[in-house]
Amino acid sequence: MPIKIPDQLPAFETLVNEGVRVMTETMAVRQDIRPLQIGLLNLMPNKIKTEVQMARLVGATPLQVELSLVRLGGHRAKNTPEEHLLSFYNTWEEVKERKFDGFIITGAPVETLDFEQVTYWDEMRQILDWTETNVHSTLNVCWGAMAAIYHFHGVPKHTLKEKAFGVYRHRNLDPASPYLNGFSDDFQIPVSRWTEVRSDDIAARPALQMLMESDETGVCLVHEERGNRLYIFNHIEYDSTSLSDEYFRDVNAGVTVKLPHNYFPQDDATKKPLNHWRSHAHLLFGNWINTIYQTTSYELADIGIKKG
Repeated sequence: MPIKIPDQLPAFETLVNEGVRVMTETMAVRQDIRPLQIGLLNLMPNKIKTEVQMARLVGATPLQVELSLVRLGGHRAKNTPEEHLLSFYNTWEEVKERKFDGFIITGAPVETLDFEQVTYWDEMRQILDWTETNVHSTLNVCWGAMAAIYHFHGVPKHTLKEKAFGVYRHRNLDPASPYLNGFSDDFQIPVSRWTEVRSDDIAARPALQMLMESDETGVCLVHEERGNRLYIFNHIEYDSTSLSDEYFRDVNAGVTVKLPHNYFPQDDATKKPLNHWRSHAHLLFGNWINTIYQTTSYELADIGIKKG
């Protein structure tokens, strides 16, 4: 089944051109199927690009998925047209009475701030608490993962001496995990962050299980069974050019930045980077969606009732 997104969303045409099966709202109402309800709380500055990245991965499934775009109500986005936000997004306040099978919380460009210094931290705490009763499974990404694991478990983030930036090799720590079904023993994932969570802090909390780790950049993916939560601290969803976009953005702004590690062929920034992580990105999101499908309640209203 294809993914259902608003007909006029800019991601619609991009996904169709890539061969992703996309369903119009008109087509969806003809099918007597309960689609999986997936929410995307998009905290990234370039929201349109993030919509495409996430919808591409969520939509690569034989299941019918309805993707709802959500934004913070108390924070004004500076890099996305207001018309786009009003046309395609609801604030969390507008959707908080709904139930979701899955909910994605993205990264945000605030990772060097203490959590309590982030202007929308109070709203984030409310949203994270709300996921315990209104969401069956949450996928937290980069800063979203650091915020969630700090909120629920007190796991601190630590500032790095220099930015972890590039494509790094990772290890599969639990091949039997349903989230790593089909994963290689060794694979590559893009990393772009100034902070980290540490394996010792994860190991000290029995409720948390590490699933992926890199010798160079540390913890990548953590699972929490009780809360049906995944925490991924790196950007497996990135496009082929995401790291180069960040690199040239900084170069053009006069910021001193190193070449992304293991990214440009022969470390030559004039050459087109190759995507070495796409298949594993599809595997992770597909496994997450499949696990949701097998474990969520048939009746949306029942989600959250048996948690805890």
